[in-house]
Amino acid sequence: MTNHPFRIGLFGIGLDTYWPQFDGLEQRLTGYLTQVEHKLKTYGAAVLNVGLVDNAEKAFDAGHDFKKGDVDVIFLYVTTYALSSTVLPVVRRAKVPVIILNLSPSEAIDYTGFNQLNDRTKMTGEWLAYCSACPVPEIANVFKRSGIQFHQITGVLNDAETWKEIGEWVEAAKVAHIMSHNTLGLMGSYYSGMLDIYSDITLQCSVFGSHIEIIEPDELTTLRDELSEDEIKAKIEEFKSVFEIDPSCEAYELNRAAKTAVALDKLVARYHLGSMAYYHKGTGNANGDTISSIILGNSLLTARGIPVAGEYEVKNAQAMKIMDSFDTGGSFTEYYAIDFKDDIVLMGHDGPGHLAIAEGKIKVKPLQVYHGKVGSGLSVEMSVKHGAVTLLSVVENKGKIFFLIAEGESVAGPILEIGNTNSRYRFPIGARKFVEDWNTQGPAHHCAVGIGHIGTKLTKLASLLGIEVVQVC
Repeated sequence: MTNHPFRIGLFGIGLDTYWPQFDGLEQRLTGYLTQVEHKLKTYGAAVLNVGLVDNAEKAFDAGHDFKKGDVDVIFLYVTTYALSSTVLPVVRRAKVPVIILNLSPSEAIDYTGFNQLNDRTKMTGEWLAYCSACPVPEIANVFKRSGIQFHQITGVLNDAETWKEIGEWVEAAKVAHIMSHNTLGLMGSYYSGMLDIYSDITLQCSVFGSHIEIIEPDELTTLRDELSEDEIKAKIEEFKSVFEIDPSCEAYELNRAAKTAVALDKLVARYHLGSMAYYHKGTGNANGDTISSIILGNSLLTARGIPVAGEYEVKNAQAMKIMDSFDTGGSFTEYYAIDFKDDIVLMGHDGPGHLAIAEGKIKVKPLQVYHGKVGSGLSVEMSVKHGAVTLLSVVENKGKIFFLIAEGESVAGPILEIGNTNSRYRFPIGARKFVEDWNTQGPAHHCAVGIGHIGTKLTKLASLLGIEVVQVC
């Protein structure tokens, strides 16, 4: 949902003094750089490769090229020894995160073959082709003294583990790009009394780069009143294809939910929303009717990559958007009980669920009351897919934001069939220690859950954003 595509900047470094001294060395190193470019493109990103920067003049030009090219992150491929003066002007002007690729062309030098070259000049040229580790301390020193944040990948050029690590950095940079162009809609007001969920919106914009759009519930209600019957019928058919609708759900309630879902689609399109947080008491008025019929529509939006957090939980809307941007889901949840017999933490929430990570089809059930809230209507019941999961909480504390992460497993077993999202989670440190360690960090009581273990990716994202991470397991 942006006109500004994600772009990677790439450059290699060398020393122009070497090229006339060692025949073929420049071409060999340029070939390695081209290999890196081609591999980076396989991650679905545009790559601006400014080539081998081997003197200060080229460094100044590269910095301007990256600035004009609007790159989001720079990969610096250290191909051989190079002067730090060929690096600093590039990244200083570009002012984006830089990742140093300290990659050897192979696992080891062929010592026997090397020593049989019987030509000291050729031997030195071969040595320089393996000399990528040499200037990294110099570069790191200059970056530290210049206040430039950097990250390193040390490994072998064509090694699978190396490219797994590079791929995670690319994914993290993509998510940072998505967040920096995301419009987060805030509709309604906070759930009164939940002091932990109150958020510093300016801080959120500062860290993530998001735009915040404040929306009145009246606007959604007005859109809801302007719909055609064909639009409503089409949405009901969509419900029937996506959800498993309990026979006890009345046609009247399905119609209410469909009207609100269509209105939500129009609201999202109007403001180009990429996520939303909402809550509204709506006591005895038209807005109350709208908000009490919002859950199915919000679930469909969440499945489309527009996650919706209830109870006006801004921080959790951000966490859900991050998890969804990593293509792992991002469902709204909280823990509410512990099964000490099975050493399981029970987690779930009323409101929308993420259809893409549900175990089986999501069920729709009628509720006579929304606990702690005004109104009644339809709700979704689902469990998260069995297997590896990651929890993410975006935590605000003393004017700072940090990530709180836990990796665990969604496991089979009995859940509470009360028309809410409900799952059973097992953590490697056990239920008691997980709960205590998680609480110690002082998060809000909501968090986002996604499938797979992505703690390393979230840690890289935090590094790119310049914030801290606490991973409890």
